[in-house]
Amino acid sequence: MTMSLELTYHGHSTWHVDVDGTSLLIDPFFDNPHTDLDAADVATPDYILLTHGHADHIGHAEQFAEATLVATPEIVSYAKDELGFEDAVGGIGMNLGGTVDCDDAVVSMVRADHTNGINTDHEYEGGMPAGFIISDTTPTQVADTESTTFYHAGDTALMSEMKDVIGPSLEPDAAAIPIGDHFTMGPMQAAIAVDWLDVEHAFPMHYDTFPPIEVDTDDWEREVQATESEVTTHILDGEESVVLD
Repeated sequence: MTMSLELTYHGHSTWHVDVDGTSLLIDPFFDNPHTDLDAADVATPDYILLTHGHADHIGHAEQFAEATLVATPEIVSYAKDELGFEDAVGGIGMNLGGTVDCDDAVVSMVRADHTNGINTDHEYEGGMPAGFIISDTTPTQVADTESTTFYHAGDTALMSEMKDVIGPSLEPDAAAIPIGDHFTMGPMQAAIAVDWLDVEHAFPMHYDTFPPIEVDTDDWEREVQATESEVTTHILDGEESVVLD
């Protein structure tokens, strides 16, 4: 039976994903110009997914400490000691290459090319940074036309793994890609990423939050068009949702 994924954007890299009633909140950080919400306005999800430990990705994680945490063991350890979390997938978190069942959602952790000092500092290391593949089915080499899959790239540079592994093997239908430059890909490289991933829908994220990452989304859309990809691009406002089915 086909299930739908509802994606809601809260600005920066913060996304709420609903998979048939299972709720996941990725990188909660509401101090950004694309949302009017405060963290206190947001219901606690079933799961919190943290791509890495920088302050603009875990800034409001503590508000959702009753959720089950999906992150690397290093970030889970920090979150249990410092942020009040008690539960994590597998008890201690997961790592790159792993796949876990989160009720009706299936979450795979994939590589991201970035750094990972917790709270953007040098004192605590959060392990490897990551992206997440969120689906309603378990990844398989057997073609599955019933599956619906969303890729949250995390903070990352352009990497060949998008072309060689994530696109052809994990087959995301939609992808959220950082476009803000300076700390991640800029519009041109982010457009190449979209093309390599061969997704049907693409969403920009991680832009306009502070001066070094202020960009014009029109530049990104122009670069995507230049790849001659057949992808549909979506520039979402805060709290705007899209349903994938």
